[in-house]
Amino acid sequence: MPSAMTAGIHLPQAGPAASGEAMRRAAILAEQLGYADVWVSDHLAVPTGAEYPPSAYVFEPLVALSWVASCTTRVGLGTTVLVLPMRNPLVVAKMVASIDHMSGGRFILGLAAGWLEAEFDALGVPFDERGARTDEAIEILRTVWTQDHITAEFPVHGARYVSMRTKPQPARTVPLWIGGHADVALRRAIDVGDGWHGAFLTPEQTARRVKTLRAGRPENSFPISMRTRWDALEDDPDLILAEIDHYRDVGVTHLVPEPRQRTLDGYLRAMERQAELLRAAGVAMEDM
Repeated sequence: MPSAMTAGIHLPQAGPAASGEAMRRAAILAEQLGYADVWVSDHLAVPTGAEYPPSAYVFEPLVALSWVASCTTRVGLGTTVLVLPMRNPLVVAKMVASIDHMSGGRFILGLAAGWLEAEFDALGVPFDERGARTDEAIEILRTVWTQDHITAEFPVHGARYVSMRTKPQPARTVPLWIGGHADVALRRAIDVGDGWHGAFLTPEQTARRVKTLRAGRPENSFPISMRTRWDALEDDPDLILAEIDHYRDVGVTHLVPEPRQRTLDGYLRAMERQAELLRAAGVAMEDM
């Protein structure tokens, strides 16, 4: 039997509403309202005048999640999505393992290969290698999280381990939700992922991808997640309710709305109204 649809919420991590205090208050409210998890995005550098992302003011996602982990006790902590090939995978592994340990096992690593070439250029990372770097980085993460006294070579990253130790390791399997909409990303999710996390696709666009994913990963334990641009204070509530039902019908099992509010008070009110709509649509929420 399919599991019930669940929902998280994107935190005010970017743009005019973003601050440490904003993320703290939003994360605490998310826990109180019954959201399953809280999410942050990833951009390290943004070209002047870029159409997307809408703001260049973005707090670093792993730092942000460590911050909100300390003021919450239940909600999952997710990245939507970490651009893995832009970073050294051993550093990512250490940071994620540390946050997961200190939060009591709440981290969800949403990751993808990335798309913004200028950002890769700013970091000195070859854009054309991002697919191969992503695949090898996933291998590195799982190696250092599960093995000790590691001896291995990872040629894409030029990394060589000779009886290396990388403690602490996560006390559980940190779920990897693979992002991306292209066929190669779907194949990566099927082959090595613990879930799939899309962004801003319509239910119609999502349906084809769900069909591909479920052909390879039919198990209910493999979540299919979609980040949306819903703002419950500005968008038609009937439209949001209809889209929740439509996403459910095509096989989405998890939603991450991202309010567009530009003030903290507005953001918090949008979270509250969104929680009401999710409950009305039958999305599983924790008892308040």
